[in-house]
Amino acid sequence: MREKITQLKANLGQTIVGKSESIELVLVAMLAGGHVLLEDVPGVGKTLLAKSLARSIDGTFGRIQCTPDLLPTDITGTNIWNPNTREFEFLAGPVFNNILLTDEINRATPRTQSALLEVMEEKQVTVDNQSRLVPSPFFVIATQNPIEYQGTFPLPEAQMDRFLLSLSLGYPTAAEELAMLQLHQTNQKLAEVKPCISLSEMAGLREAVNQVKVELSLQQYIVNLVRASREDEEITLGVSPRGTVALQKSAQAFAFLQGRDYAIPDDVKFLAPHVLCHRLIPTGGKRANTVVDRLLRTVAI
Repeated sequence: MREKITQLKANLGQTIVGKSESIELVLVAMLAGGHVLLEDVPGVGKTLLAKSLARSIDGTFGRIQCTPDLLPTDITGTNIWNPNTREFEFLAGPVFNNILLTDEINRATPRTQSALLEVMEEKQVTVDNQSRLVPSPFFVIATQNPIEYQGTFPLPEAQMDRFLLSLSLGYPTAAEELAMLQLHQTNQKLAEVKPCISLSEMAGLREAVNQVKVELSLQQYIVNLVRASREDEEITLGVSPRGTVALQKSAQAFAFLQGRDYAIPDDVKFLAPHVLCHRLIPTGGKRANTVVDRLLRTVAI
């Protein structure tokens, strides 16, 4: 299985230059069965990463460009009348794909954003009182611009809590940007990215992640860390129990990517900012990153 992981990282590295840590974090979210929120400025490769991942696992890809006039049925699908059969037929929406890119998610209205709540948690959508399962694996990569807020609708806490990880790709270094120019000079296209792992093999990797050992003492550390966020004076809303589970699942997936069948405290400390920050509401305009860093320094291992 290590060979499959190495191939997957190399495949994504063909199109995403110099973002090995970000690629690893996205794979953590996928192997743990969660979803990822990319908070970044336009043009840093978020869409390219999602498409490359879909091609690498030989999965289907769907894209939603969120705008204020987007409707919930534009995401989930709807029943349409067929005059030939004189029956309603279900027209599936873009959620019925393995990899779903929800671009600029905070530009959709709250009503439309809520269409993702059920499918992200339960892997199904309900239309006209009938529930339909989405393909497995189902992985949402949502993006939002952290700079431009005009005409946007902030994601509610319930929606943020459904993202396993949040991260930022960031601008490339000078060397990485030069390598990117050389890549585009040779006109290397996304179509050249070939599948390196099947959907059934991805299911096997997820099952292997579930077998990664998390010692009781490490579980206690995770609980102490999360409970500290609920009791801290600088935090209005602490981490939910879903966040507690997310931190353990992320640590299992990260340990697996490192070639270990057990998690260690350093896994938790590395992942905590990505798992916890978007679930917190600090007081007095404080930054969530600063609060989480302080919790990591004060909560004993």
